Amino acid sequence: MTNAVPPKVQTILITGATGAIGSALATTYAQNGIRLVLHGRRSETLAAVAERCRARGALVDTSGVELTDDTALAEWLTQISRQHLPDIAILNAGQNTHPVGAGYLEPEDDVTSLVDINLRVPMAMAQQLVPGMRARGSGQLVFISSLAGWHGLPGTPTYSATKAGIKAYGEALRGLLAPVGIGVSVIMPGYVTSPMCNAMPGPKPFEMPAHKAASLIQRGIAGNKARISFPFPLNFGTWWLAVLPAAIAQHLIRLLGFGRIERDTK
Repeated sequence: MTNAVPPKVQTILITGATGAIGSALATTYAQNGIRLVLHGRRSETLAAVAERCRARGALVDTSGVELTDDTALAEWLTQISRQHLPDIAILNAGQNTHPVGAGYLEPEDDVTSLVDINLRVPMAMAQQLVPGMRARGSGQLVFISSLAGWHGLPGTPTYSATKAGIKAYGEALRGLLAPVGIGVSVIMPGYVTSPMCNAMPGPKPFEMPAHKAASLIQRGIAGNKARISFPFPLNFGTWWLAVLPAAIAQHLIRLLGFGRIERDTK
């Protein structure tokens, strides 16, 4: 009689797991044979997400480590890599900010914080995770950009810049890491129902619920797609903003109402 080989457990790391997309992704992936490593800033929400995923059969570890603390981040990822090196790392944690009115820049502290969490942190996490994935010969990094990465929007200039930056970084890494067995996917969602989405200025065409976005993202990751952008009508329109002459693109942005910024009187 031979001993049965236990099935391999797939480990999936998700940061920003207390946000709308992150929690929906955790729930979508949760099943037997999956180990979830969930990170989130809101401890009570994170605990609730973890319990929901455990109820679906997943093994779940959680963390609230400060991602912008380089030492703490490195220690956490080193520990994870030694115990359960992620097969998929979805670097989803992010924030947004916007100007208080036309002609007003975003607060400098908000800009610095936004660049840190949206751009520098996922790049730092890649630095920590890639060596282990390279040694193993497999793995997948998933970066969260946005359709705002096609062309900057007046209502969210710094957010647009960070999403364009992480898009370019992920696309570059895909070619760099493919020869060593590491896949890279860039997610470019449109408007997904969430507090962050609600706070964004301007119209929100083709807004979709988080669970639908999570399903599209999961399918794209499974296929190791280079770019997972949705919904199609908004993706097609924003893609044109990137390829049209700047003057025409910016005229269209104003015409469609994305350049209208109301003064915050609070």
